[in-house]
Amino acid sequence: MDLKELYRIYQNHPDISTDSREEINNGIFFALKGENFNGNRYAEKALQKGAAYAIIDQKEYMKGDGCILVDDVLTTLQQLALFHRHQLKIPVIGITGSNGKTTTKELIAKVLAKKFKTEFTRGNLNNHIGAPVSILRIKQDTEIAVIEMGANHQGEISDLCQITEPHFGLITNIGKAHLEGFGDFEGVVKAKSELYKYILQNHGSVFVNNNNPLLNELSKSIPRITYGAMPDADCHGKIKNRDGFLKITWNSALGNKTIQTQLYGAYNFENIMAAICIGNYFGVQQDDIIKAIEDYQPHNQRSEIINTRRNVIYMDAYNANPSSMELAIREFLHMPGEKKSLVLGDMLELGSYAEEEHAVVLNILRDEENIRVYLVGPEFCKANRNRTFENFNNTEELIKHLEKEKPSGRKFLVKGSRGIKLEKVIPHL
Repeated sequence: MDLKELYRIYQNHPDISTDSREEINNGIFFALKGENFNGNRYAEKALQKGAAYAIIDQKEYMKGDGCILVDDVLTTLQQLALFHRHQLKIPVIGITGSNGKTTTKELIAKVLAKKFKTEFTRGNLNNHIGAPVSILRIKQDTEIAVIEMGANHQGEISDLCQITEPHFGLITNIGKAHLEGFGDFEGVVKAKSELYKYILQNHGSVFVNNNNPLLNELSKSIPRITYGAMPDADCHGKIKNRDGFLKITWNSALGNKTIQTQLYGAYNFENIMAAICIGNYFGVQQDDIIKAIEDYQPHNQRSEIINTRRNVIYMDAYNANPSSMELAIREFLHMPGEKKSLVLGDMLELGSYAEEEHAVVLNILRDEENIRVYLVGPEFCKANRNRTFENFNNTEELIKHLEKEKPSGRKFLVKGSRGIKLEKVIPHL
């Protein structure tokens, strides 16, 4: 089918889905394929559940007038998103980074929504499928969009930029994430910098944390707006209290403003300042910026505080890499209180660096007294050779242990990669 003709269909049926289990109210189902699934098989089911059309790329699954046959479903999804992107005359902010990009994206979206009709990446849909879906969710009345971009290999951020075409860019930070795919830290730097490269080539601007020397160096030739704790930043503030929920002071044009957040961890300061900076740049009223940030509640296992009947849990187990793991542990150790425990799950996708990086994490804790540490996963078990800490091959083993131990009156940090599924331990703490 001609792309323009498909676009006319999309305009009349703008709800997009790639999951046949969802209710698709008169929208379009894209029958994507993967290593372990074939969406073509579910095209008929999607039509039965309310989809107006199903885009397929295998002729044998043509079931009625609602099916549209294309050469490749994923390519068609991306091409349609790019065609739609060219019709949009609104600012698009692209966000990537090793840590904090999802929280930062959500904070920015909350702030901008105080003034604009705002669209943003839902959940963690930040890859070669999620980014085009996010673009196609932008409606004609949308005034600004915030698109998150993730990657674990070279060239992926560049490809996503070609689809999303951001006018503005923000890299939260660059750390030791996805080393298996990027090769080494220099590979991470090169990959994340693809956003800066695109912005420079297309005469856009970037928002930069001026407390970060690497980002400052990488962005020096690009028009930029800075934020952070340094007084020379275009938007600056400082941490007022980091015990419990983070409280900061923003040095605004109208004087110092105190913001009491519902986020814990000093490492969230730069995420908050990014949202303040972008809101301020786009003319959101200062009181609205403050209210948006104070009202924001973390979710999806990111910087959540969970009070159970027996313990307080600092839940940050959506994902983990060496950089975020160290930040989370050091912040937790800084918190007041004596009865502390850590549940640490393996950091995945580190390749040949896995043993070294897990050992580095354990070295942070070697001299800590009165800290109970539970390690989960084969990599931490391997690094814990002298059995300094308790270790478990998987989450199920830890759960059996906790059912017997029944810890109480403690503060727990729960941190690990998503694949370890540490959320399963919450009911047992």
